[in-house]
Amino acid sequence: ENMGMNVFYYDVIEKLALGNATKVDSLDELLSTCDMISLHVDGRKDNNRLIDGEKIRKMKPGAILVNLSRGHVVDIPALRDAILSGHLAGCAVDVFPEEPKNNKESFESELKGLPNTILTPHIGGSTLEAQENIARFVPGKIMEYINTGNTYNSVNFPNIQLPFLKNAHRLIHIHHNEPGVLAKINQVLANFNINIVGQYLKTNEKIGYVITDIDKVYEAEAIETLKTIPGTIRFRTLY
Repeated sequence: ENMGMNVFYYDVIEKLALGNATKVDSLDELLSTCDMISLHVDGRKDNNRLIDGEKIRKMKPGAILVNLSRGHVVDIPALRDAILSGHLAGCAVDVFPEEPKNNKESFESELKGLPNTILTPHIGGSTLEAQENIARFVPGKIMEYINTGNTYNSVNFPNIQLPFLKNAHRLIHIHHNEPGVLAKINQVLANFNINIVGQYLKTNEKIGYVITDIDKVYEAEAIETLKTIPGTIRFRTLY
């Protein structure tokens, strides 16, 4: 829709439309209606060659097929013939009936070298290039957390993207996600006459993450008191 396309869909189970999508009554109707067909089905045996030569011939001349679901869903020789004959304008595929198990195995497909054809790996993170990028990215994120408390892009920890800290101290408090912890933190700071410059809180189902920036030198007793707040998992100071 964002690309200006009219979206049609078909499913074997009843599903409400998203946005302005229009439901059609059969797969054949979908194939004969759309200029671009995108497949999103699971790998059950019933879906083997769901799109075979007969189904491909029902697609509009000049249509494009996109398969991002499972390799056995499309009849690859039939797809190749349709592209070479010009019945289909092209295809984009990232799943294949047979795929390399590691980097030492070569990738072979009848779709290689076809015009207007894009072939990519389904699990992009497993490519050699992606693994090298991840090897550079992850240590950087860990160091960013250690040095700033930033947890942006964390998978299993509350996500906070923090501003750069200037002329302040940063206190990091990790606790069980239960009511009243933030109030207790602020009460401790107030008792020690510590002014808050900025404060950031994010929680998930189990963990609460509070970052508090303060503008004055703090007493060691204040830190020890923050560590003893009920529910505290870990506390540390930065700067």
